[in-house]
Amino acid sequence: MEGIEQCKDQLEQLKIQLEPWKIQLEQWLHQAIEYLDQIPPIQLYAAIAVLFISTLLLFSIRLFKRTKSNTIVLTGLSGSGKTVLFYVLRDGSSHQGTVTSMEPNEGTFVLNSESNKKGKIKPVHLVDVPGHSRLRPKLDEFLPQAAGIVFVVDAVEFLPSCPSVSEYLYDILTKASVVKKKIPVLICCNKSDKVTAHTKVFIRKQIEKEIEKLRASRSAISAADISNDFTLGVSGEVFSFTQCRNAVTVADASGLNGEVAQVEKFIREHVKP
Repeated sequence: MEGIEQCKDQLEQLKIQLEPWKIQLEQWLHQAIEYLDQIPPIQLYAAIAVLFISTLLLFSIRLFKRTKSNTIVLTGLSGSGKTVLFYVLRDGSSHQGTVTSMEPNEGTFVLNSESNKKGKIKPVHLVDVPGHSRLRPKLDEFLPQAAGIVFVVDAVEFLPSCPSVSEYLYDILTKASVVKKKIPVLICCNKSDKVTAHTKVFIRKQIEKEIEKLRASRSAISAADISNDFTLGVSGEVFSFTQCRNAVTVADASGLNGEVAQVEKFIREHVKP
């Protein structure tokens, strides 16, 4: 009984101590109501609208940051070495070379070079899209989610394939899904370790020249016959990749030798670990 009485006494004391706070809160609430009554309804509604929009905007930004894509698309002509690069990035091994892919290779993983790093590392969703002309429409399935595109070029057999390489790259760079999202593109000059390989500077310049020809020839076709969503370059100027709305860079690589550091750097610039 004594314990119950003590508890009652303590509750009474607490109630007495909280009483000033209760009175103060009632005063503040009364002042707030009086203040709101003095504000014209239009201003009050405007303030509520601004608060609502600001909250919605902040929520959208946070949601966008959380859902930022981790997809990197590997593409290019058949035989350029895309699938070898895929396996080297995933396993650290070229698997002794591969045959031409007829279906996309796809996987979500931590890059092999980062597999021994401590701490949390964001996995990369890597997609190797077949380069055969009949299978290229599959590329459109992955571009809307892409954080970056690695366009693989065979640096050894580049000159004979330059027109086809340039046309395929032109089609990618003028797609609405690439231009509107400003998806960065890395032109990966594969097999650069070979003695007969062309340099990345030479490859870049030759592709720019071919794209300039494509611009001229396609601009002569009626708009109804052009399938591209956007045009490239600046009117009256010779084409350069610096004129693209999205960033286009060039790097060397050798999938068979495991020399993919520049490709990994590009991936991690656009899929943060």
